Amino acid sequence: MCFRVDFKILVFIFKYLSNLAPSYLSELFYLHNPSLRSNETMDETMDEDAAGPSRECANPWPHLARLFQFSEQVNDSFRFKCLLCLPKQNFITAYKNSSSNLRKHVKRPSGGTGFKAKQLKLLETKQVSQKTVDRAILCFIVQGLQPFSLVEKPSFQDLIVELQPSSAVMSHTTVRRKIDSDTSKMKERLKNEMKKVPYIATTTDCWTARRRSFIGVTAHWLDPCSFERRSAALACRQLRGSHTFDALAAVLTDIHAKYEISLKVVRTTTDNGSNFVKAFRVFGQQDENNNEELVAEGTIEEEEVGEDCDASDGEVEVEFMDVESILEEDDGLQYQLPKHHRCACHLLNLVSTVDVDRANKTEAYKKLSRSAFSKCQTLWNKASRSPQNAELIEEHCKLHLVQPNSTRWNSSFVAVERVVRIIRDQGEGSVRTVCAALSVPMYSPADIAFLGEYVTTMSPVAKSLNILQGEVNIQMGWLLPTITTLTAKHEKSRPSLRFCKPLVDALLEGLRKRFESMMSEPELIAAAILVPSFKTSWTSNDTVLQLDKEIFVCLFVCLFACLFFQKPLHPTMILCSCLLTE
Repeated sequence: MCFRVDFKILVFIFKYLSNLAPSYLSELFYLHNPSLRSNETMDETMDEDAAGPSRECANPWPHLARLFQFSEQVNDSFRFKCLLCLPKQNFITAYKNSSSNLRKHVKRPSGGTGFKAKQLKLLETKQVSQKTVDRAILCFIVQGLQPFSLVEKPSFQDLIVELQPSSAVMSHTTVRRKIDSDTSKMKERLKNEMKKVPYIATTTDCWTARRRSFIGVTAHWLDPCSFERRSAALACRQLRGSHTFDALAAVLTDIHAKYEISLKVVRTTTDNGSNFVKAFRVFGQQDENNNEELVAEGTIEEEEVGEDCDASDGEVEVEFMDVESILEEDDGLQYQLPKHHRCACHLLNLVSTVDVDRANKTEAYKKLSRSAFSKCQTLWNKASRSPQNAELIEEHCKLHLVQPNSTRWNSSFVAVERVVRIIRDQGEGSVRTVCAALSVPMYSPADIAFLGEYVTTMSPVAKSLNILQGEVNIQMGWLLPTITTLTAKHEKSRPSLRFCKPLVDALLEGLRKRFESMMSEPELIAAAILVPSFKTSWTSNDTVLQLDKEIFVCLFVCLFACLFFQKPLHPTMILCSCLLTE
């Protein structure tokens, strides 16, 4: 009990010194300075001659000379310099008949003894535990993609000890063990969250970096309560060996089974690589007609076997078969994959890179495009291989050239657009000066006109690609309006073009070939109509307009279901079920 009383007293004193105590406690404490007289003695001293100062002209209260130095007299007041606040120059004014201002200054926490109390900051009073330090180190390593050996570097250990002297730094073995443990817990939380979701969509992609191949899988779903879009990374694995269709199917099946979502995945979005396409064609969900064909083939085999059994009354002929070849034969049932959905951004990228080559069938366009692009490529190479050349281009053109990237079509468009912008802003003379200084072929007037038309033609494609590859404010309902608007712009701009009409024809043909099947999908049409920004303004097709009326009926059904069942049913769920039933 005595220790608790002492602890309480110490806590009160600490709060008083830190200006954290309430007023009714602060009034009970007085800071004592052994070198000075106590406050009670000072009160008694200051109360002396309270009726008025002495008649001496120098200091009206000479008994306070140890505390205050007389400065001057201003009318009926005296100014004193506090000797306790030195080296700070602090002047106090007191009326000639009262020294109460001096007494209050001594009693004030900021005066008297020179002690200036301040409220302690959070970092000064907070005691960080070893567990918190370990958690901060793990977050820094994981989010910063730092190596585990970082914790064993002397500079990092000195940093932690300097910030928290009482903390220790764990070894790289402990870091690995804790990260493995946290990863297992995170996977369990993710599995429990996805158990509550009826439908999940996944995306997957393969890439190569530092002579190693990887596959990544992400999952996307709607929260059952708030209908907000959720996303999570399921895996990022290293792929060994060839990226064959059966290897990809095996990895995807294993990842879906590991998170127990094999029966919940409704669609998987990939690029248009032949290995992915074949994997979903062989192991993806099949239509009922294919199953009926398999059943029919099995029935015919059974009938043939029955006839053979009836005809064989005597000796039975035994036919030897290679069991190993039968087991290795792929019947399409080894792996189970969901329905396949091709990435619209990748399709549009293929239109801009592969399908536009059909424009080269026109000799005039082929000759002019190769002449202009070859000169651009020569200029890009000169700028990228020498810093002096890059400085020369910046000096005359006031802008840097953009180096195109072979993996992204947008980079090629941006590079050509930068050249056209320099010609438009700085004039053709600046580009001719650069070409002469770098000893590259000059741009002809036809080349410059062609590049301008090329940028005008491909600009809608670049904007559409930027819209579709957005990650936050993009939905499935944006696909059809974007493709429809892109097609309409090209059809409208074609008559006014002089050089790029074959390019527009190739783009229109590519859009029709790669997106024609999507333009008639009920789910995509319904998603576009349900976006308030579009509704039916993006199309004049009678079939789509008729579907719009059916959607309003489904919305009324959804509202009635919500009121009747007292359950927040999502309109898209009822709408898609009605469309699929029809």
